[in-house]
Amino acid sequence: MSDHPGLAADDLRRLLAANGVDVVGDLHIDLISGGRSNLTFTVHDDRRRWVARRPPLAGLTPSAHDMEREWAVTSALVDTAVPVARPVAVDRSGEFVGAPCTVVDFVEGRVVRAAADMADWSDDDVTANFEALIRTLADLHAVDYEAVGLADFGRPEGFAARQVKLWTRQWGHVKTRELPDVERLAERLAERVPAQARSAIVHGDYRVDNTIVDADDPGRIAAVVDWELSALGDPLADAALMCVYRQPVLSTVLGFDAAWTSDRYPSAETMAQRYAEVAGVDLGDWGFYLGLANLKLGVISEGITHRALQGGSSGAAGAERAAEATAVFIADGLAALNG
Repeated sequence: MSDHPGLAADDLRRLLAANGVDVVGDLHIDLISGGRSNLTFTVHDDRRRWVARRPPLAGLTPSAHDMEREWAVTSALVDTAVPVARPVAVDRSGEFVGAPCTVVDFVEGRVVRAAADMADWSDDDVTANFEALIRTLADLHAVDYEAVGLADFGRPEGFAARQVKLWTRQWGHVKTRELPDVERLAERLAERVPAQARSAIVHGDYRVDNTIVDADDPGRIAAVVDWELSALGDPLADAALMCVYRQPVLSTVLGFDAAWTSDRYPSAETMAQRYAEVAGVDLGDWGFYLGLANLKLGVISEGITHRALQGGSSGAAGAERAAEATAVFIADGLAALNG
């Protein structure tokens, strides 16, 4: 048996048994490095492999590490065009492992986090991967959420206005200093919320390293992962976040040279236009959506440092520096609103 401070093998065995899973031999648990949010582990016995996820050990903010949300949305998407890892077990209350936890089947493939992870890709491979990512996001936004049982997953109407309020409130939980521009951006966004043209399942954190890519085919996404920020809402908010993640300062937040900031991928502007073409939509008030995405990422960056200062970084490199990106995101958000 092997344990981690966030996940004990005996506890996980009881959780699996309660969900009808027979464990063969000892359970072995390894923490996957690179995460800035929920703790993610690979788990295996003598026969099968799984992935388990639970919230951080310290510095939690309300709703930011919602395991029930992950479980509900991935369970609903299993038989759709959106590739997800098949759900195996859930501990909604922390009864078994001491915190909410989900377990899903292990998906074989490649996780592309750092720019070095795509060094062996040709330019055609990068293009194929980009197209697959755009197509997968469009497929997600095309899912009939009522038909897959997610009608009660949330209130899609008024999503953007609630997001402005949510991330403004989250700033109050995680700020490590005063930054008046955060409130300024939030106020301007609140004044400019556009009418919502569509409602869809939104991932809330979409970029290449939150997917598993087929090991032999960069043009096939084997699974979309990390669903804790998913919701029913405005799909343009999802698309804008994907584009804002392209900013070089993301590498500061993650603590390494991020693949998604590589100049081998198309520009954020090209990504936005390609999404609009594939999804068959108009980008609407794109400046607002870029501003909202920058507010969200600025607060998330601050939150990473907030958790690190409370001892909840799980050893992630550079977590104390993530807040250096906050002011950059906020300034870019204000610039986007100015057109």
